[in-house]
Amino acid sequence: MLPRRVDAVVIGSGPNGLVSAITLADAGWDVLVLEAADTFGGAVRSTEEGGWISDRFSSNYPLGVASPVMRALELEKFGLKWSNAPLPLVHLLDEDGAAAAIHRDPEDTAKSLGAEHPGDGDAWLRLYQQYVSIREPLLNALLTTWPPVVPGLKLARKLGSAGELLRFARFMAMPMHRMGQELFDGRHGPAIIAGNSLHADAPLSGSVSGTMGWLLAMLAQDVGYPVATGGSSAFSGALVRRAERTGVLLVPGTPVTRVEVSAGRVTAVHTASGETVSVTRAVIADTSAPALYGELLPEALIPAGLRRDLDERFEWDYPTVKLNFRLSGPIPWKSAEARSAGVVHLAGTADDLVHVSADLDTGRVPAQPFLLIGQTTKSDPTRSPEGTEAVWAYSHLPRGIAEDAAAEKLAGRMERAIERYAPGFGDLVIDRELQRPSALESGNAALGFGALGGGTMQLHQQLVFRPTIGLGSARTFVTGLYLGSSAIHPGGGVHGACGHLAARTALRDASLLGPVTRTLPTAALRRLQR
Repeated sequence: MLPRRVDAVVIGSGPNGLVSAITLADAGWDVLVLEAADTFGGAVRSTEEGGWISDRFSSNYPLGVASPVMRALELEKFGLKWSNAPLPLVHLLDEDGAAAAIHRDPEDTAKSLGAEHPGDGDAWLRLYQQYVSIREPLLNALLTTWPPVVPGLKLARKLGSAGELLRFARFMAMPMHRMGQELFDGRHGPAIIAGNSLHADAPLSGSVSGTMGWLLAMLAQDVGYPVATGGSSAFSGALVRRAERTGVLLVPGTPVTRVEVSAGRVTAVHTASGETVSVTRAVIADTSAPALYGELLPEALIPAGLRRDLDERFEWDYPTVKLNFRLSGPIPWKSAEARSAGVVHLAGTADDLVHVSADLDTGRVPAQPFLLIGQTTKSDPTRSPEGTEAVWAYSHLPRGIAEDAAAEKLAGRMERAIERYAPGFGDLVIDRELQRPSALESGNAALGFGALGGGTMQLHQQLVFRPTIGLGSARTFVTGLYLGSSAIHPGGGVHGACGHLAARTALRDASLLGPVTRTLPTAALRRLQR
């Protein structure tokens, strides 16, 4: 039986939900986590069968290692270990074997870029040195507070002058394509930025698309593209153990069907089994925005403006198609560097990827898709029996095209693309599993239409526009109810920031200063969304 009353209920046990629960429990709250699935972890989950380990959703975690939120939890004390491949990332430019690589040592990366075009190596070192100089205030500004006033001031001081601050703001606003052109003269440098940009879904010729590419490229140089040793469930398992140590009660197989509201304040949650749990302080939903507002709250309560925004303006990120391979040996890449990389971009030049991005944004399934490939055995030899390789590859369909037939078509193109860059690949396939968008969503209800990011990462649905017009915070129009998933700022990625921000907001609103911190923002939010 569930407890009848707790301080807080967290709906969902993805990394954001677990971080929320830990943050509240560390502050002394009595916290209950209710998870619909039979296992914890959300989209940070793996399975093992016959010596093969498969990451079911997410797999590589540069943000998980670098995030100040995750670092503060000291998950290594709870069994988490990280593994890295000899090379973090290789970006394949053409079928002849030309490739750009991020090496573990930035000097080696610079030598590689400089060999392709003189001067690009020095440009890489300057770029990375600037990142290192602002890393901590930047990551704190992105991931620990909203609005990021104090980290923003520290970032400005690190940059040194108003002029440098404005130059950096311009840099962060640039389209990926323009960013690559300004930074480098050859093909390899822009390709690295472009491939990392396509981990998100902003059009590569649109504003701020360079931000994700730059940040992930710098993180790859800084911390690599690590995997959790033993599978992604080892990551979520460490979060669960950290939560349990603080007294959090976690209950699987218990879907929440309704959030009860009385006089504008959250009062209880109801489960599919008919149980009711009263809450005295807060409910944090680690769910998609459509799920919270369209399924868990009574329809009559939803403000008309919010309902209209969700129905007409909310935009998912691209549907994902994922292939999981069991191979009898390593992929025979034409590129020697790709044979030792943890992550491979099968991609082409930056110009090529602008065309792929345009296809996705105009409803065309790319004829030459961008593939993000994880050679997990390269990073963690425990992932498959000796001499074999566990590999996954994913690509994207355009928004609005998520049916199984389109996924099958794209999967065929993905396999043929790998064969072109690595002749003989098909002969190594022991078996192959296709995770269509429908399968990803059925495996985790928060991944609407197979979208991994909780909603598009484009500027029109970021900051104060995420998930719709609002204040950019975890608050909802209901007092004590918070959205704590990747549907809120700062969005997708396994960094824990969304859950951390939701819990911090709940703690602040429940403090002695609560009437000041919550009353005006909640009233403003209700006015914006009416």
